[in-house]
Amino acid sequence: MSSPNSDIEEKSHLNCMNIKFRAVVMSVTLSMAALAQHSPSPRVPRRAVDRAIEVRNSEEIADSRATGNPNTDQGPGPGPIGPGPGCNLFPAPPSVGAAVNLSYFGPSPSTKNQSLVGPVQLLKTGPVDATKGTITIPLYLGHLKNGKNVWYILTDVDNADVADSLGLNFSAKMAFMANASRTANLDQNGDLVFDKGTVDFSPVRSVTPGPVGNEFPPSAAQPGAVGDKDYSPFVQIVNSGGAIYNAPIVAFDVNARDINFPNGNVDYSKVHDQVIAIDTVNMTVTINLINGFSFGKPVWYMSMDSSIPLAAAIEHNTFAPLMAALHLGGDDTFFSPVERIFISTNGAQGCANPQRQGLSADLADGFRPNNVVGGIPTNALDYSPAWDAQLFEWTQDAINKGYRGQVREEFQILTFVQDGLITGPGGAKFGSSGFSINCAILQRLN
Repeated sequence: MSSPNSDIEEKSHLNCMNIKFRAVVMSVTLSMAALAQHSPSPRVPRRAVDRAIEVRNSEEIADSRATGNPNTDQGPGPGPIGPGPGCNLFPAPPSVGAAVNLSYFGPSPSTKNQSLVGPVQLLKTGPVDATKGTITIPLYLGHLKNGKNVWYILTDVDNADVADSLGLNFSAKMAFMANASRTANLDQNGDLVFDKGTVDFSPVRSVTPGPVGNEFPPSAAQPGAVGDKDYSPFVQIVNSGGAIYNAPIVAFDVNARDINFPNGNVDYSKVHDQVIAIDTVNMTVTINLINGFSFGKPVWYMSMDSSIPLAAAIEHNTFAPLMAALHLGGDDTFFSPVERIFISTNGAQGCANPQRQGLSADLADGFRPNNVVGGIPTNALDYSPAWDAQLFEWTQDAINKGYRGQVREEFQILTFVQDGLITGPGGAKFGSSGFSINCAILQRLN
């Protein structure tokens, strides 16, 4: 029979153990959430090469992002983890300024409800590497009717059930993209056979910025990948319910051995500029991620295609002429296939500047412009990977008065337009700039 004192000591010991255990669990939960919530292993399609699958850590992949001149380097350019607050949007932990350390905080509210604050991985086909700003997802091999190899990825679809089953983003607006989509059919092996659409990855990407302080517009620009007149990343599968997928081509008319760069050091004359590594044995591809905002929340997305050459050159992506058939300017109206992306032309510059934003900043230092996108899954119903570009310019009067800053959400920008602080480029009327960018959303950071 135990004494009252021993019972008290035992209960005290158990309470201490429970507190320590709870702290450890909270710490692990927060660490996992901060890196990438619900970040799965990539789904692996049928392999193109009959060899054993090799498992590698992300640390084993050499970073293919160039570090020289970002306007002439081939490849994706710097990633989303930059050298200062103007080039790195990853949010601080909640323990900053608190009297207790991170282990005392509970899980982020987004673990209970994805519409609440906290990290949410939206494209769930593979793991996000939050230290490098990349995602590794399945690589697919299809063919043109003439037998040429088409290497592609999948990011979005207009069917909610398919999106859930495959871990893709769902976009209802994609149902209205048929006029800007290629067509394909599934063959007897379950592979896609595309009717048309090719991409040439051999051009040398180059951008010549304008004068210092006014780097945008550039004086010259050449995209590093050019599609033919029939190329769009959007594909309607005719014999599979007519669903429309976002299926950007990452390599074309090459064999598996020609593009197998599982450890990085990619040959960008054969592979999409946003690719960090590509593995034709395990059938995976690692893609660079890009900073942005949606309704005030920092996000990461991938940039794969643009409807005009200038945007493709600046975005390090593929010029996709068929995307020009998308109806722009209607945003959330009936039959609209697009959502808006707001792009500053003359925002503050320098990675050390927390107000940094815009195309001139991008062309000056090589880091991405911190664009603002409209609705994404978890905070709106109107998401589309086809972003209708809305370029805007701070007026000289707004700059002189010190009003220019980093804007982070759609209606803040629209209010500044209404108040006369922001216009279209060159003082023009604000609105659609007449081109679109294919940017699949990857992750909400908080």
